[in-house]
Amino acid sequence: PCNKRQPGSGCSAIGGVSRQLAVVGTSQACIATHPSDMAVAMRVLDATVETVQPDGQARRIPIADFHRLPGDTPHLDTVLAPGELITAVTLPKPVGGTQVYQKVRDRASYAFALISVAAIVQPDGTGRVALGGVAHKPWRLEAAEAELPRGAKAVTASLLAGAQPSHDNEYKLTLVERTLGAVLGRAKEARA
Repeated sequence: PCNKRQPGSGCSAIGGVSRQLAVVGTSQACIATHPSDMAVAMRVLDATVETVQPDGQARRIPIADFHRLPGDTPHLDTVLAPGELITAVTLPKPVGGTQVYQKVRDRASYAFALISVAAIVQPDGTGRVALGGVAHKPWRLEAAEAELPRGAKAVTASLLAGAQPSHDNEYKLTLVERTLGAVLGRAKEARA
């Protein structure tokens, strides 16, 4: 059973092998992760999704509001209404800084992220961070970004506060911290 495929059928992943599943933003109905790499990058870049509804009305949805957490309706991944069509994704004017994306996966190609990190780091060490592979949607907490000057450990602690990993996916907490540390290191090297 899968509540995403057949609402109300249950989630067979809960209590099962959960190595690739979410550690934050889950519910009793779903512990799936969001599979998109691009959505993680779009989240850190503060993209806007432009749509047209069946009646012809246009809508602009900030990417922060576009993806949903599972709650009791995990089959509804986004806020799109039935028949609503994405017509464009726009990015705001660049904010400067160094942009880095790193994906950790089991295989070199054609594999979903175990975790991924997208970051924009400014010369003063401030910036933005979004994670993939940890939640039902690209995971970004602006409050956690205030910790960037303190380093990967502080940011990870804030980003993943309240995480509920299983014994199978607890490794993701350490993997996020180490990957974020590598991303911050790459950003620092790029500025040097």
